[in-house]
Amino acid sequence: MIIDDKLIDTVEENASQSPRLRMNFNLHESLDAKAQRLINVLLPGTVIPIHRHNHTAESYILVRGKMYVIFYNDAAEEIDRHLLDPHIGNYGVHIPIGQWHGIEIIEPSAIFEVKDGPYAPLQPEDML
Repeated sequence: MIIDDKLIDTVEENASQSPRLRMNFNLHESLDAKAQRLINVLLPGTVIPIHRHNHTAESYILVRGKMYVIFYNDAAEEIDRHLLDPHIGNYGVHIPIGQWHGIEIIEPSAIFEVKDGPYAPLQPEDML
């Protein structure tokens, strides 16, 4: 499989039709896979709560677009902000296990996202 403009354009079109303004294209075979690998297309206005993953670290490589990844402390106070923008040489971020984080999408963005599996839905205690 080639990850190219055609694939990302298709996923972006699907994201634009979704009320969540985002869409995944999974590269792993099942939600039980030990490695969760996906293309995640996120559009401006998508809402992702401040959250953490207590079972895995998470890595993003920006393939298209521009976005902020924001780190928070336990009191939901912003402690760090990283602009991902390939035009300035910022291609990705590694989010340590247990780190509170959120995103702000500046323009339609596609990330290659990797985290340990199996897939685990966010629990209430993992959202601020």
